[in-house]
Amino acid sequence: MDEAFERVDHLYAGVRAVGRFWLWFFFTRVDVRGAAHVPRRGPVLLCINHPNNLIDSLLVATVLSREVHYLATSALFRNPLVARFLAACGAIRVYRREDDAARMARNRETFEACFAILDRGGLIGIYPEGVTHTEARVQRIKTGAARIALEHAARPRAATTPPLALIPVGLTFEARKSFRGGVRVSFGPPIPIARYADAFRADPVKAVDLLTGEIQSAMEAEIVHTGPPDRSDLIRAVEAIYRGTLARELEVERGLSRKEIDTFRLSQAIADAVEYFESHEPERVERIAGQVRRYRAMLAASGVADEAVSARAGGRRLRRRLRDSWELSAGLPLFAYGALVNLLPYALPRWVARRTASKETSYATTRFLASIVAFPLFWALETWLVWQLAGPAWAAAFLASLPVSGLVAYRYLRDVGRLGRELRLGTLLLTRRPATQRLLATRRVILDELDRAKADYLAATKGSTF
Repeated sequence: MDEAFERVDHLYAGVRAVGRFWLWFFFTRVDVRGAAHVPRRGPVLLCINHPNNLIDSLLVATVLSREVHYLATSALFRNPLVARFLAACGAIRVYRREDDAARMARNRETFEACFAILDRGGLIGIYPEGVTHTEARVQRIKTGAARIALEHAARPRAATTPPLALIPVGLTFEARKSFRGGVRVSFGPPIPIARYADAFRADPVKAVDLLTGEIQSAMEAEIVHTGPPDRSDLIRAVEAIYRGTLARELEVERGLSRKEIDTFRLSQAIADAVEYFESHEPERVERIAGQVRRYRAMLAASGVADEAVSARAGGRRLRRRLRDSWELSAGLPLFAYGALVNLLPYALPRWVARRTASKETSYATTRFLASIVAFPLFWALETWLVWQLAGPAWAAAFLASLPVSGLVAYRYLRDVGRLGRELRLGTLLLTRRPATQRLLATRRVILDELDRAKADYLAATKGSTF
């Protein structure tokens, strides 16, 4: 294998370094699981789900030390500048029927380009679903990944060349469109290819279909999979109400810290439980769904959030709220500074994304790319002004403070909003006490129902955990 090929290209390394900074800035946490499944050397084909457009590629590239050559739709290459940038970063052009049906015959060139990279021990990333989408599940994947893997396996190779590692990758976003959300990047164990090799020589179509099915299942195992779309709303609602309760139970029962709790696993357990009861006790699911709908209607009518009701039910009393109020008052100067120097670069990309993003799936990428331009531009302008007014030393200190002050201001604003919602609920308890008490009681009924469902689910599945 060519040693030089494993050396990451300088442009790619630079883009990745910039990407790592912005991902740290934009996401609360990037939870990486199973990265050790990706070999440090040798040919690798990553099969990745595609929930968030360009951000998906940036995420996978930044969590791996190796260079990833992505298959990218030919539509992205229509702009000459973008085409040159993608080519310089090692992207491989692929022709989709919906983008360029007349040129789909040229996908043979795409396959040969993939084989050339894999023969040299490179790593390729492919999105087998073919399109980005908003659903929290893997769409039916296309056969391209299986064809690349099996055709490459059928090619002659040196005895010292390692076999291709076919790795499923799952991306799960807690809130795709939100600033400072969480994301999980999960790499699964390699999918065995050898057992399909003989079948491929005898019946290529059947072998490709079988391997495609295994890739689909392996990718689904790496994401928080919510099943049928018609139940995703209920799962998200139950998750919003109950996941915090489950996390607190783990803190008390197992002595885990909040950082040690895998919230994505809790989300998957909730989805699995809903699927189980959908099959075994559908009337129970309908009953809970009805209770949740009524509760959400009551929240909307009262103008309060579940977070505030949960805090009140969990015992956030006057002393805690007063302490939070004092902390927020003390932090007001820091917030004012952070908001002053970061408000425009934060608000402008959000406005641009809302005005220009043609699809929901492109909103986050549009906002992300606009932010990568807006923040450095405004920060550079502000730093230049400080330089002119106070000199280089103050300008350097000011520049260093900008990212952290922005995050502090955002967190402060979020805490102010939470406290405001709790105070509103407290006011409603004084002015509309019966209705507010019914709201609290309704949430308690739902929690009791979910507690019973959890106990029955764990007893029935014997070994499933939350």
